[in-house]
Amino acid sequence: MAGPAIGSLPLELSWQPDPVTFEAGETSLRAEAGAKSDLFVDPGSGAEYLDAPRLLGPVAGDFTLAARVGVDFRSTFDAGVLLLFAHERAWAKLCHELSPEGKPTVVSVVTRGVSDDCNSSATDRNDVWLRIARLGAAFAFHASTDGTRWELVRHFALDTDTELQVGFLVQSPLGGGCTARFDEIAFAPVRLADIRSGD
Repeated sequence: MAGPAIGSLPLELSWQPDPVTFEAGETSLRAEAGAKSDLFVDPGSGAEYLDAPRLLGPVAGDFTLAARVGVDFRSTFDAGVLLLFAHERAWAKLCHELSPEGKPTVVSVVTRGVSDDCNSSATDRNDVWLRIARLGAAFAFHASTDGTRWELVRHFALDTDTELQVGFLVQSPLGGGCTARFDEIAFAPVRLADIRSGD
């Protein structure tokens, strides 16, 4: 499905696969994932879960993409996600996710053939700011509780020559569905000067 035009995001967006419902504004997106939807390649079994709806557009060069991510948490692993995607075996996601302990948590997953899974920090709130930055061959994930002061979550590379896409994903791996809201969406074709400065 062709995606919506989000004015603050100058990318040609498309859904892969489609969400249950969605609504977009100038700097916002609300999307609903169906039951048992996920994007994950199990590192133990190699089993693929690739049916979470994602809204993506191609991107080149250095950039930052940030948004405040709010989630209607109902089930474990429900999440709103900023996603960096090359292909189904090379991607990375930065999630605001409900942990098995029932706490909203910043989680990152990097997939190079199979996925890893890293819980970073509990937020004790239903919304948090997330940011993806590209710096040449490397990427940085950041999170913030106020959209101003950023904490580094992860610094990594994907090791792929495939064209990259960036955007949003909603998942509900164990539940009956999940709705996430992305607002204050901001994109800039710039390189972060220092990934550890808090800026």
